[in-house]
Amino acid sequence: MNIRAFALIFFLLSAPEAVHGDRPTMVVSPAPTAVIGEMGSTRIEPPETLMELALRKGVGFQNLAAANPHLDPWLPPAGAIVTLPTATTLPVGIQPGITINLAEYRLYYLWRAKGRHMFRVYPIGIGSEGWNTPEGDFAITAKAERPAWTVPLSIRRERPELPPVVPPGPENPLGEYWLQLSARGYGIHGTNQPLGVGRRVSHGCIRLYPDDIRDLFARVKIGTPVRILYQPIKMARRGNQLLLEVHADHLGQIADPLREVLRQKQLLGWRGPLHYSTLMRVLREARGVPVPLLLED
Repeated sequence: MNIRAFALIFFLLSAPEAVHGDRPTMVVSPAPTAVIGEMGSTRIEPPETLMELALRKGVGFQNLAAANPHLDPWLPPAGAIVTLPTATTLPVGIQPGITINLAEYRLYYLWRAKGRHMFRVYPIGIGSEGWNTPEGDFAITAKAERPAWTVPLSIRRERPELPPVVPPGPENPLGEYWLQLSARGYGIHGTNQPLGVGRRVSHGCIRLYPDDIRDLFARVKIGTPVRILYQPIKMARRGNQLLLEVHADHLGQIADPLREVLRQKQLLGWRGPLHYSTLMRVLREARGVPVPLLLED
């Protein structure tokens, strides 16, 4: 693996035993309208699946699978080179506090210090079909270490074998840390099933890798604003480049992807040309990585 270390590296790409350790803080100044991070690569270690590789590298599974559409996620060839989706554009309208983009399975934590924007970014698991994570503006209303899980009646109907309350420990799906949202019944928490990070697997809550929730829990305060949004299409300017990042529209909210691209292009004040065939290819492939729209075919 040959991964360069940059000041704005997005994910910590380290040895397998330390992949979920302290994620670096990114600094974007003076305004957070940029691409952060650099794409990386690694090799499959047999008999690893892409889901297991995502866990080892601390990235989300869906993002990893989308960035490598040529690979069978369950039976990738031994020793195959895998693209790591370790660069991203920031969601449109990101503000200080927590921003969760459901479309890309990522949580952004932004704060300002000495006139600069500071970021940490974490892969997440979100609500499954029928249990969608709510969108909107919320806040952190409580924090708890080693939380007990009071099983909602709706879940006990699905799984009557569950007790009314699951105590802290390895059987508790909330993991070691819980951040309560002002949306009743929803929170940001760890997990006892880390292979679910980067997937639609929860009953609406936001799941983080165990080390990531530990890091986030220590940083946020009660009252921190939380914005949950859905942006499958994101654009950013970097110097004289216009970049487009497209994720699968799993909720079917984007009726006209091309119109959304043109809308964001106008918001960014871009007056340069667009390479149409590249634009349509990026929309079609939805690989979830930033691509310059001035590339030649």
